[in-house]
Amino acid sequence: MTQAVFFEDLHPGQRIAHRRGRTVTETDNTLFSLLSMNTSQAHFNEAAMRETEFRTRLVAGVVTVSLVAGLASQEFGASVIREVTLDRWRLPAPVFIGDTITAFSEVRSVAASPCGGGLLQLRQWGLNQRDEIVCELDRTILVARRNPLR
Repeated sequence: MTQAVFFEDLHPGQRIAHRRGRTVTETDNTLFSLLSMNTSQAHFNEAAMRETEFRTRLVAGVVTVSLVAGLASQEFGASVIREVTLDRWRLPAPVFIGDTITAFSEVRSVAASPCGGGLLQLRQWGLNQRDEIVCELDRTILVARRNPLR
């Protein structure tokens, strides 16, 4: 089990290589695409996609963003009070079914919050198994202090 990361444990410039990776499956792409009402042929029509530069279906971008944000939960999940922002998404390389994504975070800033926690501004990115950046995003989370009474 991984120990939770609290507000006091983090400082600007700190980089975290999140411990888990995740291989994207057919089910991930299909279910997430259907749940989000994304019925683009790029995600569902293998025959049509064979005629494109990609030669196969693409994983929906929101799946990639969700994986990168979610892979950080092993370190941040136990101490996150709430998500504040998730923006400036960039998807510089496509993700395909069978790709394995790993995630990284860099702490951009930390600021105490009057509610007993602290705001962390993070830059997060995901790499595939070929070390290509497949996702970049900015994220702000409200994180608990180790001892909220201090």
